[in-house]
Amino acid sequence: MTRERRPYRMKKRAETQAQTRERIVTSAAELHATIGPAKTTVSAVAKRAGVPRATVYRHFHDEAALIVACSVHWQTAKQPPDPGPWTIPDPDTRLRRALLELYGYYDTTELMLDNVLRDEASMPILTELLGRFRGYMAAVHEILMTGQPNRGAARRRTAAALNHALEFATWRSLTGKQLSNREAANLMVELVAAAARVNKRQAGS
Repeated sequence: MTRERRPYRMKKRAETQAQTRERIVTSAAELHATIGPAKTTVSAVAKRAGVPRATVYRHFHDEAALIVACSVHWQTAKQPPDPGPWTIPDPDTRLRRALLELYGYYDTTELMLDNVLRDEASMPILTELLGRFRGYMAAVHEILMTGQPNRGAARRRTAAALNHALEFATWRSLTGKQLSNREAANLMVELVAAAARVNKRQAGS
């Protein structure tokens, strides 16, 4: 009987440990989204998760390991929009759709993104963890530059305007001034379109 029950007990123990680990990671993510990673202590995570501080360290050997696990957990749950469907021939239509989806993503992740970007300067590990997101944004920029001016000053202006339109800080500034996501997206589409135009002097040179 004892031998038969041993695998069951081991399975239950593993399940309990997995649940505890998940609770710790979820608690850390909630604190990162409210007060930010820099202000989140292991003691605060333990208290929120309802476990002793030593239990946190049994699952994560240091604070960096916990931050990495929290990042993976959050990024899995909060995937940015898929740029695959943005294969629209007209650059303005493509950009408008992309910005609406991206701004919607910013809307649902504002607190976490704001805190992580703010704390990056004091926590180098955040720069490493933000690498995946920045790689995604670089790929989005490349997709949205398709069909735009391909050389000269117009290309440089368009690339710069598009970078500005894609920035989280730009979205936050515009929507913080009472613009809706759609109004902000439309305004940025107009900005990029204006940057792409070649004025008469350039056309004649």
